[in-house]
Amino acid sequence: MAATTTEARPGTRQAADTADSTDNAPLTFAKALNTALADEMAADSTVVMFGEDVGPLGGVFRITDSLTARFGAERCFDTPLAESGIVGMAVGMAMNGLRPVVEMQFDAFAYPAFEQIVSHVAKMPNRTKARIKLPMVIRIPYAGGIGGVEHHCDSSESYYAHTPGLTVVAPATVADAYSLLREAIRLDDPVIFLEPKKLYWTKERVDLAGLRRAADDAVQTGRSAAGGIGTAAVARPGTDATLIAYGPSVSTALAAAAAAEVEGRSLEVIDLRSIVPYDDATVDASVRRTGRAVVIAEAPGFASVASEIAARVSERCFHSLAAPVRRVTGFDVPYPAPKLEHWFLPGVDRILDAVDELQWDEPGDGADVLAGDSLAGGSLAAGTAAVDTGSEGHL
Repeated sequence: MAATTTEARPGTRQAADTADSTDNAPLTFAKALNTALADEMAADSTVVMFGEDVGPLGGVFRITDSLTARFGAERCFDTPLAESGIVGMAVGMAMNGLRPVVEMQFDAFAYPAFEQIVSHVAKMPNRTKARIKLPMVIRIPYAGGIGGVEHHCDSSESYYAHTPGLTVVAPATVADAYSLLREAIRLDDPVIFLEPKKLYWTKERVDLAGLRRAADDAVQTGRSAAGGIGTAAVARPGTDATLIAYGPSVSTALAAAAAAEVEGRSLEVIDLRSIVPYDDATVDASVRRTGRAVVIAEAPGFASVASEIAARVSERCFHSLAAPVRRVTGFDVPYPAPKLEHWFLPGVDRILDAVDELQWDEPGDGADVLAGDSLAGGSLAAGTAAVDTGSEGHL
């Protein structure tokens, strides 16, 4: 094998090489993913990376840059343009002791592989009564914000989240891009790892050495790092309403919260970080504290992840709500042409419009609801039955 670094024996792990790390150095989202892949490949020689143009080219978005040169063409290599074959081969590898990571290049390119994902990736452990596990990651550059043409921008998270047996992760920060990808590769279950394309070039200062230590410690202890997959984060504290978002919509929610502060409203922002598993506890605690909620997502609103979140919040936090849960989503139309994309995607103005309609001027607030005042009048019960989609006007 033409690798240029010392590698662990198959099935064993070693600490990541930290020679190129700098504490609190600026790091792009793309480089964080690249570093996570390199660190896992260095730590475990059963990790392999393959897909269309991911070898010497380093992928369309350069997420696999230099991995072939470092680890050899047997561990990071190109495939034919055949997504179903890519995922099918990964299934066979995972069944036989490897940990494949595959790239779908663009979100809508993954659809030819959907039958493999639904029929085999998601079902194999259940089919074999857990005798066969599938430790594999399907990386999907997804969502909008880059002006991509048809098939190059789509929000397909609902398909995967609706499929039992899949873990679905959607990082929104540079630190999470690194930490969640490393954790995803270590899981013994299949993971759909959604990478917001518009975030690839964002840059943050992160303590990469600290993130590496946390990931390595999690390996040594056999436990997930604190705040890992399945744990949402409070991205911005607030008191008046909760904005719930994931992946590419988190930055939009934060921008809306900053704008609302100028108008005198304090909005809390929850970054889900993973869609499946979903962190009810963190979301519910925030909504029960603020009494109002808006769910934000780029995907069309009908039968969506945003719909599920709104339903869960309404069911679990009903007696704390001062207004129906609102949704601000993409429109229920095929993904538009690049010049129309900005009309389709949720923006600050649409989010603030939804916040404005959270019944601020009506009698009753979260405290009144807890006391039963609004429920006694029946106003909240009637209002909650008609949950706003956010994408086709307010009900």
